[in-house]
Amino acid sequence: MSGFVLETGRLTLRHLTQGDAPFVLELLTDPAFRANIGDRGVHDLPSALHYIATGPGASYAQHGFGLNVIELKGTSEPLGMCGLLRRDTHPDVEIGFALLPKGRGRGIAREAAAGTLAWGFRTLNLKRIVAITAPENRDSIRILENVGLKYEGIVHLTGDGRPSKYFVLEQSTPN
Repeated sequence: MSGFVLETGRLTLRHLTQGDAPFVLELLTDPAFRANIGDRGVHDLPSALHYIATGPGASYAQHGFGLNVIELKGTSEPLGMCGLLRRDTHPDVEIGFALLPKGRGRGIAREAAAGTLAWGFRTLNLKRIVAITAPENRDSIRILENVGLKYEGIVHLTGDGRPSKYFVLEQSTPN
């Protein structure tokens, strides 16, 4: 499978392609996405194509990782995105995830995040992965804590100056 990244018990994660533009448009215009993550300038199919090319696509080319499509194994129906990001606003690699309403409440974000963290530590040899979330985003906070990230405080890393809760997971070294 082209663009395959990883699989977990129930999920396959793969790179976004231009054919994912309708899914990206649906996800990035979802009210929960906009409230918790923000407006990424995606309002129609051309802007979704631009987002894929200049966001995840550029990240794959530059860093070897980025946001990936989450699919249930054996289907090609996208339920959300999960992956690793490198932002200009801080030096660490960050995990991010978002789900369509039909994917929420099923443990999919937790499973995708756990798989992505393991992949980042094992395959990319990362020593530290961080996450930021809106302070009021209780669902994401619960998922981050469930997969082992520890709250470290409030930061202002986004361009809009809004505060974010900052979480960290350090790679444990075997004894």
